[in-house]
Amino acid sequence: MFRGMYNWVLRLAHHRHATASMAAVSFAESSFFPIPPDVMLVPMILARRDKAYFIATICTIASILGGILGYFIGYALYDSVGQWLIGVYGMTDKIESFRHWYQEYGAAVILLKGLTPIPFKIVTIASGIAGFSFPLFILTATVTRAARFFLIAALLKRYGEPVQAFIEKRLDLFAWGFLALLVAGFALVTLF
Repeated sequence: MFRGMYNWVLRLAHHRHATASMAAVSFAESSFFPIPPDVMLVPMILARRDKAYFIATICTIASILGGILGYFIGYALYDSVGQWLIGVYGMTDKIESFRHWYQEYGAAVILLKGLTPIPFKIVTIASGIAGFSFPLFILTATVTRAARFFLIAALLKRYGEPVQAFIEKRLDLFAWGFLALLVAGFALVTLF
């Protein structure tokens, strides 16, 4: 079921617009798009392990820029776009809880949730809604996103061949597991 999509992403990794496409997904995921950049990041690094850190750098920069848009949506556009996006993700009744969490543990929330499968757009929009310090938001978002993407890059650069063989041999299992993590991330958000 997933083989065609996997082969397409591997082919896309060699396309001249691959990096721009991955950057667009990474940017969008940090502000409004439901699919994490890992769906492109992992196959791109597997296809181009020699460029693993370059790919992680582009993914990180795009994620931070998208995070700035997410912060702005929460901070300045909450009454229009922000409420709608929060409603789409079923988080309308959690706003006060987010504000409380940010007052108590703002930096830790960003650092921890940026590493998890919890959708980063929820973190960026909630940071803006809570009026979290913008410079501290940029710093913590950069640390957590860079840590996540560079860890993936380092592991795939070092162990890419056996990882790729494992993924290709068990592609359906891997893809269903990834989807389960994505759903779990959205489910975890509703608990807080």
